[in-house]
Amino acid sequence: MTEADKLYQVWVYLQAEPLFWLTLTIGAYLLADKAYRTCHLFPILNPVAVSIMLVSACLISFDVEYERYFDGAKFIHFLLGPATVALAIPIYLNWNIVSRAKTAILISVFLGVLFAISITYGIAWFLDLDIKTIMTLLPRNVTAPIAMGISEVIGGVPSLTAILTIVTGITGAALGTFTLDLFRIKNMAARGFAFGLASHGIGTARAMSKNDEAGVFAAVAMGLSGIVTALIIPLIFLVAQDLL
Repeated sequence: MTEADKLYQVWVYLQAEPLFWLTLTIGAYLLADKAYRTCHLFPILNPVAVSIMLVSACLISFDVEYERYFDGAKFIHFLLGPATVALAIPIYLNWNIVSRAKTAILISVFLGVLFAISITYGIAWFLDLDIKTIMTLLPRNVTAPIAMGISEVIGGVPSLTAILTIVTGITGAALGTFTLDLFRIKNMAARGFAFGLASHGIGTARAMSKNDEAGVFAAVAMGLSGIVTALIIPLIFLVAQDLL
């Protein structure tokens, strides 16, 4: 048996083990995070985006089905829920700061959600997309679990909504710093709030990596925008149905 045959047998054995895919996912993220920090948190090298590309390249190169990969990586998926709930801790610890800005927060969330829905619908209408695609696109600006739930309720495609949501988060996290710097927004609370509102979980992680205050306001924006979006989109959908 040649060395190549032996290596192939090892590969066949490893890819059949769920632990291998969990290890691959964590390893890809650690490599991406190392590159991110080495480059002084350069936004384009967002570790979530880079790790997704690394894992995807591996799956495509070796023709591995997603279901096989997910059997091993689903433990990380399970932790998404507790990680999201854990964002309540920094909010609780800094509640005095948050409560002092409650009026500005509520107005900003409401206007931000309406703008996100309007611009998404406007672009979809301009491109003459079908109604199912529009329904899939509309919730893209909130965290994936909420976006998928909204998409299912209004007749979209939840799995595609999840992909679009991740792309939105990565794009916002990567370009958000440049945009905020361009408009000379220096206040860390405002910067964090913008990240959480426009880029949900990925943007919130980005804000928390930069500044504690920014992270708190990003978590507030992410949570409230999810609630408001979950209320507004189905309501708009029901009203539209009645009018039609």
